Amino acid sequence: MPRNIIVACPFPTDLSMRFVRAASKLHDVRLLGVVHTPPKGKDLKLYHDIVRVTEPLSVKDLIDATEIHRRRHGAPYRIIGILEAMMVQLAQARAHFNVPGTRPEVATLFRDKSRMKAALRAAGLPVAKSRLAGTARDAREFAEEAGFPMVCKPPAGMGAKSTFRANSLAELERILGGLGMSPERPVLLEEFLRGREFSFETITTGGEPRVHSISHYLPPCLEALENPWIKWCCMLPRDISGAQYDGARRMGFAAIKALGLDDGMTHMEWFLREDGTPVIGEIAQRPPGACISIMTGVVHRIDLFRAWARAVIDGELDAPWHRQAAAGAAFLRGMGHGRVAGLTGVGETHAAVGKYVHEAKLPTIGAPKGDGYEGDGYVIVSDPSTEVVQQVLKKIIETINIQYAE
Repeated sequence: MPRNIIVACPFPTDLSMRFVRAASKLHDVRLLGVVHTPPKGKDLKLYHDIVRVTEPLSVKDLIDATEIHRRRHGAPYRIIGILEAMMVQLAQARAHFNVPGTRPEVATLFRDKSRMKAALRAAGLPVAKSRLAGTARDAREFAEEAGFPMVCKPPAGMGAKSTFRANSLAELERILGGLGMSPERPVLLEEFLRGREFSFETITTGGEPRVHSISHYLPPCLEALENPWIKWCCMLPRDISGAQYDGARRMGFAAIKALGLDDGMTHMEWFLREDGTPVIGEIAQRPPGACISIMTGVVHRIDLFRAWARAVIDGELDAPWHRQAAAGAAFLRGMGHGRVAGLTGVGETHAAVGKYVHEAKLPTIGAPKGDGYEGDGYVIVSDPSTEVVQQVLKKIIETINIQYAE
């Protein structure tokens, strides 16, 4: 009998379907989809069966859909997904059906950034000062403690989304009003971390981090979010063995222990302060975005999507990983608003650096300007030399330009 794998993939985005395809190729699996919008063509055939839901973030809809699959095909073997906004619901569904995998209390620690930071502090790990504020008094007291600028975000935010920087008390009050802060809807206030920003990815099985990777954000994500015209980059250097990353390794491995992950992938944002000390921003129980999942596979010459599937379905890892190259992604954005009206510099860029391109998604003429920090397209490049990758990324962001029109 094949193993029944419930896959919650509400929307068939390019990245999410890469994970679904990888899971479908594992030995002795039968994929049973929980979707809002079904995929088309060959991707629809990856599923043995699907159940459509109207509210993809509803734990009731997820449990009801899983129950339908259980009646049709038998007991679920695993219940999986990659969306951070669904991690707690997935864990609750596992508990309901007594299916192995991340437990609700662990998923909640990763998802609730206030509780996460409290757990990391209790474990002696360096994290940004933070406070959950439900009143103006809470906010003023934290401002007196942490000073300005500070960061405001929902407790269950994802990455830099819905994240704002307040530079003064008046600005803080405006942001909190816009976020609808109240005792029932508190807002997470954080110390603004200064320095260089990085990410730290791991795959964990049996409670032990087995492999890890490190990425550089150029510039930090919040700066890219606040300036939608910046063509920012993410880079994975070839060599991460040096002592300059030892602090990140200690923090990342200890954070996974402190939060109690058994099997899965994590994505941790961390900073190197101006005084050279590392500090954790936050950590998520999911694969990374910003093309990092793709580039992690490129630099290690492995299939990262399969590695994730093996961890959450089999509790195993195809190892070891050997870092054989550097990689980088340049995210294409520009000044203006409206729809993409034109694109220049593509031919010149291809002639200059085309041999380094691993994958590219160019902006679509006529498409509305993207509202996320990943912009309207990207170019992923790779080379054995980190210095070459840096030069190629510089060429791309200096040469390709997007024009928008209302």
